[in-house]
Amino acid sequence: MPDAPPEFQTGRVATLAGGHAVHDTYTAFLPPLLPVFVDEFGLSNTAAGGLSAFVQAGAVIQPFVGHLADRRSLKWGVILGPAVTACLMSVVGWAGNYAVLAVLLLGVGLNSAAFHAVGPPTAGRLSGNRLGRGMAFWMVGGELGRTLGPIVVTTAVAWLTLRGMAVVMVGGIAASAMLYRQLRRVEVRPPAHTAPVPWREGLRTMRRMMLLLAGIVVVRALMMVAATTYLPIFLTDEGAGLLLAGAALSLLEAAGVAGAMVGGWMSDRVGRRAVLLGGYLAAPAALVGFVVVSGWVRVPLLLVLGFTLLAIQPVNMALAQEAAPQSRALANGVYLALSFAIRTAAVVAFGVMADAFGLRTAFLVSAAVMAAGLPLVLAVPGRPH
Repeated sequence: MPDAPPEFQTGRVATLAGGHAVHDTYTAFLPPLLPVFVDEFGLSNTAAGGLSAFVQAGAVIQPFVGHLADRRSLKWGVILGPAVTACLMSVVGWAGNYAVLAVLLLGVGLNSAAFHAVGPPTAGRLSGNRLGRGMAFWMVGGELGRTLGPIVVTTAVAWLTLRGMAVVMVGGIAASAMLYRQLRRVEVRPPAHTAPVPWREGLRTMRRMMLLLAGIVVVRALMMVAATTYLPIFLTDEGAGLLLAGAALSLLEAAGVAGAMVGGWMSDRVGRRAVLLGGYLAAPAALVGFVVVSGWVRVPLLLVLGFTLLAIQPVNMALAQEAAPQSRALANGVYLALSFAIRTAAVVAFGVMADAFGLRTAFLVSAAVMAAGLPLVLAVPGRPH
């Protein structure tokens, strides 16, 4: 298989995106359950955010997995990913204390890190010269999963109780069986004619773009944490029920599905920088509006927030892989490790700020920080490579 075939292999890319959707459905269980764990274990906002940090901590292995994936086939990391995450996330209700819960979530994080290190470069190799579209498919799968996750978990808790929801792990096991059936004969290792690039040379090649992307991710991180982790806590503090808070998160993620597809597709045509500029202008404005108003007028603002905030991710992933085309998996792993490490720090920082000044103030500060990152966006190349 050539490294960049001219055709976009829709069926195979869609299969990977479907596995991504199921996998991320289970990782999306955590934010809607945070209010439950806050009550059950008497947690502060900082400690609650720390649970999310345990999931993100697995990202430290992604550059190593990515470097290995540039040399040999690691498709089993993709095939088994949904099943392992499903089994671990479905039994969090049986955790008797904070420490056990943290261990389960750390296991989820390590498995998720391996899955995400291998999946995007595999989708990229199957996308030909439409890398933005391929990353859009991949991101749509993830956003669809994060849309369904809050609905699935809140419904499961309501009907089956926190412990009874363990039975929903069957969905992840079925997804892994589907991936095995579809990918068992697909060659996903780098093409034989491509000589492996030493990791130091690969890092030198991507260094400038990775530093720029790191800055772009840093200024966006607090906004991502506010919207995708603390939104249910913010709404329940204002009097909303768990189902309504979970539905709001699903609505935001549903808008993100459209944003991810449109953002990646448009970046192949109008350039990566143009899409990023739109997101970095519109998302902070939408979050400020969401915080200062009340009632049903929040719904369209939530849609705008989800669309613009999550349209950015496939563009960043395309930029990362374009920075080192002969070391795509390594570049993807480095980018995701940076992203998850920054997000982990942001989760804790946001929780500390919310405990000190209140969630409303923390939300507004996160919007201001993201808007301040516009000069970094202007440094991004205007057209795809």
